[in-house]
Amino acid sequence: MKIQSSQFVITGANRGIGQAVAKMAAVSGAHLHLVARSWSEGVRSSLTQLGAASVELYQADLATKEGAAQLAQQLSSVEVDVLFNNAGLLTGGLLEQQSLDEIYAMFQVNLNALVHLTHALLPGMIQRKKGKIINNSSVSAFMHFPCASTYAASKAAVVAFTDCLEAELAGTGVSTLCLVTPGIKTRMFDEIEVKYAKNFEIPKDSISAEDYAEKIRVAIEGDWKYYWPKGTTALGLWTARYLNPVFRSAVQKRFRR
Repeated sequence: MKIQSSQFVITGANRGIGQAVAKMAAVSGAHLHLVARSWSEGVRSSLTQLGAASVELYQADLATKEGAAQLAQQLSSVEVDVLFNNAGLLTGGLLEQQSLDEIYAMFQVNLNALVHLTHALLPGMIQRKKGKIINNSSVSAFMHFPCASTYAASKAAVVAFTDCLEAELAGTGVSTLCLVTPGIKTRMFDEIEVKYAKNFEIPKDSISAEDYAEKIRVAIEGDWKYYWPKGTTALGLWTARYLNPVFRSAVQKRFRR
């Protein structure tokens, strides 16, 4: 799928992966519709200078159903070509020590809002017979680490949702892309150390958000169904999926209650 001149919606676009993908899409000449809870000055002008055909900024709190509904209404008049469900929250630690309020907010952002926005924008894509839904999952959907119980559950649900949606969309002209995102050096990645370190020695492998945005560009333009990570993360992912007892034994050695 071509990114140039597309109407490209990105949630969680003010930092990390979302910000990097916004810059990538701007360089590619997309019309950007960027969503975040708040915006700093100069965002629109900087992205226009990079080459964006246009830039629209939306403020929305996707941690509430009302916030997701308001955003869906705002986007209802846009003929969206690409919806990148990127916004996410991190939870972590021993389950009994996690905040229930944080867990509910995380599921709302990582899963419920993703489904809500897809539900709202998909009919228009089907009617126009073109479009792409990109859902940001994680290696945690398959690599089930201690202290990641609730976060991993949300990301596994994203994989299941995307797989089912792909089957439903066969022959419609609308496609899906599921990102099995590895460690990306962002503020959320730094939060993992804070939430997990007391009980679990986390893997340190990571790449920059800018490098990952380029990989996403290749996946979009190549109409990939999945992006799978490479290198040592790919080996760990393969072990978790196909040699799970070996993976679990290695993981357990890093865990302490």
